[in-house]
Amino acid sequence: MAKITEGMMPYLHYETYYRIVGEKNPKKAPLLLLHGGPGSTHNYFELLDDIADRDQRQIIMYDQLGCGKSFLEGKPEIWTKETWVEELIELRKHLNLEEIHLLGQSWGGMLAIIYGSDYAPKGIKSMILSSTLPYNSVWEAEQKRRIGYMGKDVQEAFRKAEETGNYEAPEYLSALKLFMERYCAGPFPEDSPECLKRKKIVGTEAYVSAWGPNEFTPTGSLRDYDYREKLRSFSYPTMIISGAEDLCSPYIAKLMYDAIPNAEWELFQNSRHMCFVDEPEKYKELLIDWLNRHD
Repeated sequence: MAKITEGMMPYLHYETYYRIVGEKNPKKAPLLLLHGGPGSTHNYFELLDDIADRDQRQIIMYDQLGCGKSFLEGKPEIWTKETWVEELIELRKHLNLEEIHLLGQSWGGMLAIIYGSDYAPKGIKSMILSSTLPYNSVWEAEQKRRIGYMGKDVQEAFRKAEETGNYEAPEYLSALKLFMERYCAGPFPEDSPECLKRKKIVGTEAYVSAWGPNEFTPTGSLRDYDYREKLRSFSYPTMIISGAEDLCSPYIAKLMYDAIPNAEWELFQNSRHMCFVDEPEKYKELLIDWLNRHD
């Protein structure tokens, strides 16, 4: 079992929690993981811990400011892309991560795209964009298209919430649960891995302030996120991963695949938004092969 090291990095006037699995290997660049949300925590990435042993590669994950062990609230003004990109930059400095592979899932993929496009970081051996998006409006449109396939009561609950701005009604919350279980993840039974069942501190303020009240209403500070054109000059070896029943629909994934020069794309036929949860062994084998091809 690989050694696990935990720590806290000073950031702004707060602290960022990080978790390192395994030891440094000079022949293999660490894999740095960017979780979703914003505000979702690193927890589900613990499913990838055994890659450290199987591939003799250090795996690094952290709770972005605003959630989990880096929880913070009452600061809605700081939940911007700049806060999280600069946190990533500081974490690389703090841990002396000169060369890395960077995997971003969902919002974490957006963060990786912003970082790679706007900051021209050095030492990125490869990018893995897992279940993410190139621009907001296509994400919104695809989720609303899928709502149209659900029952009339579910459609009506979503329509009413959007019309009234009331995202606390029981009918809406029930409809949202059904939608997220179909296209995102869960429910997790008792025999599920502990990291999926563990109680976590979700960054609700970070999510609502940066994104919006749900997956298909981007009204927060990220509402103008649009990297369609910038992806055309993305210079990193890039693999796109998505599931057939993913919030990142095959159409969204193909937009990224078509835009990024020489990208590869793996579609997981039996997965939703967290391919490493629904098809963990295939996901890990794919990652190990990709990382070793791009060290």
